[in-house]
Amino acid sequence: MSQQSKLSVRDIDVHGKRVLVRVDFNVPVDDHLCITDDTRISESLPTLELLRKNEARLILLAHFGRPKGKVVEKYSLKPVFERLRTLIGGNVSFSPNCVGPAAEAATHALQDGDILLMENVRFHAEEEANDPAFAAQLAKLGDLYVNDAFGAAHRAHASTEGVTRYFPQAAMGLLLEKEIKYLQGELENPRKPFLVILGGSKVSDKIGVIKALMEKADIFLIGGAMAYTFLKAQGIEVANSRVEEDKLDLARELLNLAASKGLKFLLPIDCIETQEIKSAATWNNTQPFPPGKGVTASWMGVDIGIKTRALYSAEIAQAATILWNGPVGVFEIAEFSGGTRALAEAIAANSSATSIIGGGDSVTAVKQFGLANKMTFISTGGGASLELLEGRVLPGIAALTNKK
Repeated sequence: MSQQSKLSVRDIDVHGKRVLVRVDFNVPVDDHLCITDDTRISESLPTLELLRKNEARLILLAHFGRPKGKVVEKYSLKPVFERLRTLIGGNVSFSPNCVGPAAEAATHALQDGDILLMENVRFHAEEEANDPAFAAQLAKLGDLYVNDAFGAAHRAHASTEGVTRYFPQAAMGLLLEKEIKYLQGELENPRKPFLVILGGSKVSDKIGVIKALMEKADIFLIGGAMAYTFLKAQGIEVANSRVEEDKLDLARELLNLAASKGLKFLLPIDCIETQEIKSAATWNNTQPFPPGKGVTASWMGVDIGIKTRALYSAEIAQAATILWNGPVGVFEIAEFSGGTRALAEAIAANSSATSIIGGGDSVTAVKQFGLANKMTFISTGGGASLELLEGRVLPGIAALTNKK
């Protein structure tokens, strides 16, 4: 059954009920544990507000960081609690544990519209082990279950998959609904031309996505470190650029597959090269690869070049549907952010296209450039986005109740 056919939070009667809501509050923080991007918190608000409006009593489950099943103070959800209270205003409390008699008592003390955020579920090793006894303990906190944590939906953990077995109804929240709508529904029959931009570091991370999208896409634009594996597979000199040496045959296979399907599969025709990846490093824009020799000996490619930006931007301008996953350069460093910025600006300029930013660093980049409001949809998932685009069944969604 399609992941789009699951019960929605709109479909259940929550009045006066304790609703256990799995949210994704795994937000980035700085060295002082200050939240640097609260998107995942703010994106959960429509679901929380709908439940409050319908007089539910909300108990929120979330993970933060990788404490590996132990209580680690720097991974406490207290900073998230403070930000949530600021965004929601009033009626938000915090439980220092997510299971046990005190936690259960706190849920029974809630009034309609109250919100209780439980401490990090990953402080318990049983969470990631999807331990049935731990899942049953979590289930004691609520009467109904809602999963709105798309970023964790590809994990079969106790709070995302195991817990659903103990509820009469387990529904998806509004954010989860929206993620499925765009990453699955909109891309089932995308408006043409359908253009895919893929960046990031490894070809191996994107094999499944590339093969799945080749059945639907018309044009691929390749960037990021993964581009140098493709370029080397074509015989272009990449010097010290990052390459997956054991994936060169796979890169050739993918290039041949694209050609056999009549797809445009574009690789960079020039790049920004440097000898060290740091701010204020010396850099050059290479000559075009054919007939040029590629990257200078002992240098490495860190961004798409000026000619590639123009080539890719022209393709973006003609597209009707755009999916972007992965930056095309080391955008965190100003000198190497030009390519990623140029593509973000080209997407923003094509206002008639449906533009979907598929999670992870691409989202960070779009926000860094102040262009997030120019995109049709920005995903909150990283690995979950990739798995859904590959066509995989996500356990956190599969476990939810089917619509009648």
